[in-house]
Amino acid sequence: MSTYSPSLPHGVPSRSRIAALTLAAIGIVYGDIGTSPLYTMKEVFSAEHGLPLNEANLFGVVSLILWGLTVVVSLKYVTLILRADNRGEGGIMALVALALASVSPKSRWYGGIALVGLLGAALFYGDGVITPAISVLSAMEGLEVAAPALKSYVVPLTVVILVALYSVQSKGTTGIGKWFGPIMVLWFIALALMGLVNIAENPRILAAINPWHAARFLVQNGWLAFLALGAVVLAFTGAEALYADMGHFGRRPIRIAWFAVVFPGLALNYLGQGALLLSHPDAVDNPFFQQLGPWSVYPLVALSTVATVIASQATISGTFSITQQAIALGYLPRMRVVYTSEREMGQIYIPFINWLQLTAVVLAVIGFASSSNLASAYGIAVTLTMLLTTLLTFFVVRYGWGYNAGLVGAVTLGFLAVDAAFFSANTLKILHGGWFPLVLGAVTMTVMLTWKQGRELVFDNLRRHIIPLEDFLQSLFVSPPARVEGTAVFFRLEGDGVPHAMLHNLLHNKVLHERTIFLTVQNADIPRVPESERAQVQELGHNCYQVTVRYGFIDERDIPHALSLCARAGLPIEPMETSFFISRQTVIPTVGRGMALWREAMFAAMSRNARDAADYYRVPANRVIELGTQVEI
Repeated sequence: MSTYSPSLPHGVPSRSRIAALTLAAIGIVYGDIGTSPLYTMKEVFSAEHGLPLNEANLFGVVSLILWGLTVVVSLKYVTLILRADNRGEGGIMALVALALASVSPKSRWYGGIALVGLLGAALFYGDGVITPAISVLSAMEGLEVAAPALKSYVVPLTVVILVALYSVQSKGTTGIGKWFGPIMVLWFIALALMGLVNIAENPRILAAINPWHAARFLVQNGWLAFLALGAVVLAFTGAEALYADMGHFGRRPIRIAWFAVVFPGLALNYLGQGALLLSHPDAVDNPFFQQLGPWSVYPLVALSTVATVIASQATISGTFSITQQAIALGYLPRMRVVYTSEREMGQIYIPFINWLQLTAVVLAVIGFASSSNLASAYGIAVTLTMLLTTLLTFFVVRYGWGYNAGLVGAVTLGFLAVDAAFFSANTLKILHGGWFPLVLGAVTMTVMLTWKQGRELVFDNLRRHIIPLEDFLQSLFVSPPARVEGTAVFFRLEGDGVPHAMLHNLLHNKVLHERTIFLTVQNADIPRVPESERAQVQELGHNCYQVTVRYGFIDERDIPHALSLCARAGLPIEPMETSFFISRQTVIPTVGRGMALWREAMFAAMSRNARDAADYYRVPANRVIELGTQVEI
């Protein structure tokens, strides 16, 4: 989900490469969690939660944040989950593939694991809307601290910045991406220095490092402490990005960045905000922008705006990446994908998703109008995703890696207890904004399940009229049709019979090309398929061939390139002498079969508007012959 990763020349010493990757990871991976100090402390002590600001509560909250960063981020994500790489890749889709591979397809857990993964992916879209909204909005709210009269300009300025950010997505981030790392390093240095200044003024806050304060806070405050957990979790938002971006940077640079730069910067700043509130409780309305006094507000607004834009950029790019993966795995219709870099395949732009997400983000900013209101919506998607990640990791560690059941169970229960506490605290916010990401996730999941089930219904319909390919070819060449020069490529579903496009061609044109290729595209549950395994050729006789092309869920689909690899198997293909025959199904919803009628109508609409298969697979438009067929579901 990266927006930038360094392109290093061959032979660069590994230490230099790790340093470059670590710098890039700081810019991309940690933007979200790195901007959490903007609003976390303010939300914990907001009037809505009713938590009194006193010394005991302040020590308890700061201690909770520090130990939450230690347990949730350092132990769970950085130490454990980063080990669960799917051929070097991370993220919810990669984790689902690992979890599914760890159990049998006939296992009672198989369907549940797939559903959990789909829910996690759907929630990511909700998170992807709220992150840019709350990050940029909280940075702009610093203007209120400097000049309360500017309050009415906060929302309009936030919308302008977000519209500008989404408007430049089509240009990619190759040019500016190299600045993300240095800017975010400057941000974390600023966090640390501000924290040190305030700690020096009131070093008593260092006692909050003792976890006893966190435990006492939870016991003594009971219900109020439970409510406060819903805001404390804001300090951990963005932890999923550590795992999602592993494929772009590797686990070692991500770990080095966390322990050497990010964790110290965050810990010192939260301690510093605590020290500030010990000395100046009146700063509780926005402690972040008051850490250094009035002179620093405008520079901090400028720096935090840039930092939140970088954090938002990582989320936007992540949304593009997960959409591409969902399309490849058959959960979303084909969409136009633009590759914005000739060097980095991971840099993509999906116009439809870009403008759809911008619309949702702008509506969120205008509708919620403040970072405090958005904070109520933020936590529930994050905490539920963390809980789902823990469940999926259990299957990978227990059944995939074969670790001791007792040990795995104990560790999983420990993490689940933490995740469940944060999630349950956030469920209290459902009526106060928490419904927003849940609605976004529910809509996204409905779309995904409808597309997946609709495609299965279409395939089932086509299979009922299947003509076995081998039998058909045998009977066809008893009295063969006229053969014309060139190569014909017929797209054929996996396990399907004779392609409808071939039957139509024989019926109407009554000819067969001198060389005929049946092309099947398989989508593997792994991130990438090596080029050596990309194309497999099977000879069927009479100069007919079955070619199977395999792609991972983040591989670029390029059929002409895949067919060029067939030369290794003795099947050279001349692009200018090749015609591609593609069947396009027109879906007709029917009552009383398949899905509910409204879902069938939704699927039919998505099918009509899906990106053309030839375009998706990069087949030259002037080499394509498309033949249609109607399918009832």
